[in-house]
Amino acid sequence: MKIIKLDAIDSTNSFLKELAQNTSLENYTIVTTKAQKKGRGQMGAKWVSEPGKNLLCSVYVTFDGFPIADKALVNYAVSLAIIDTLKKFKLPKLAIKWPNDILSSSQKICGVLVENVMQGKDIKSAIIGIGINVNQEVFPSQLKNVTSIKNQIKRAVDLDDLLHKLVDELKKSIAFITNSTTNVLKKEYLKWLYKKNIPTMFKDSKNVLFMGKIVDVSLQGKLQIELEDESIQEFGIKEVSFA
Repeated sequence: MKIIKLDAIDSTNSFLKELAQNTSLENYTIVTTKAQKKGRGQMGAKWVSEPGKNLLCSVYVTFDGFPIADKALVNYAVSLAIIDTLKKFKLPKLAIKWPNDILSSSQKICGVLVENVMQGKDIKSAIIGIGINVNQEVFPSQLKNVTSIKNQIKRAVDLDDLLHKLVDELKKSIAFITNSTTNVLKKEYLKWLYKKNIPTMFKDSKNVLFMGKIVDVSLQGKLQIELEDESIQEFGIKEVSFA
């Protein structure tokens, strides 16, 4: 495991992606930074973080013969690795908000950005960007329902210790992708899925409100919501949100 530590960078994912294109990287090469100038989240969203207070990292992972059709398993594995890491710090009411935001007491504590590198019909490698709010106590007013480890457990956490615990859990979780027990990942993921089987108000991409309940995630990683007429509709990222 090789760790590259930077004081500041535009984006750890962008840096690691460029490095992977120009260098032969060992599996589980990690880039961390104290500050990101252009941190990225899902679908171009920005990730805002107070310098030196949070864990901002990207992890390079290689695969051997992993079909693109199973790409949702990467999200499951990463989400569960983060849950298992945060459980060690006794954070309250952990949950996964589809597809891979991590919540504590219904507040966002971690964001994930997975970028897969394809080769033919397989995923050759993945760059897994993870941002965990750790020791930051005050957040910009435009960020709603956000928390940190320190805000939840009332003490500071060592960032290096957190990183090593996270990578250990990532290795364990991602190992399930390459063996015959991949169904374990989805089953465990659904166990932690926020608002699963709870009637909830949603909003679609056209800002239309509707009632439904999350019942499953499809093979392609789409969220499956049962509507009031008992039909099931699938939604991709940014196609649905909680109202």
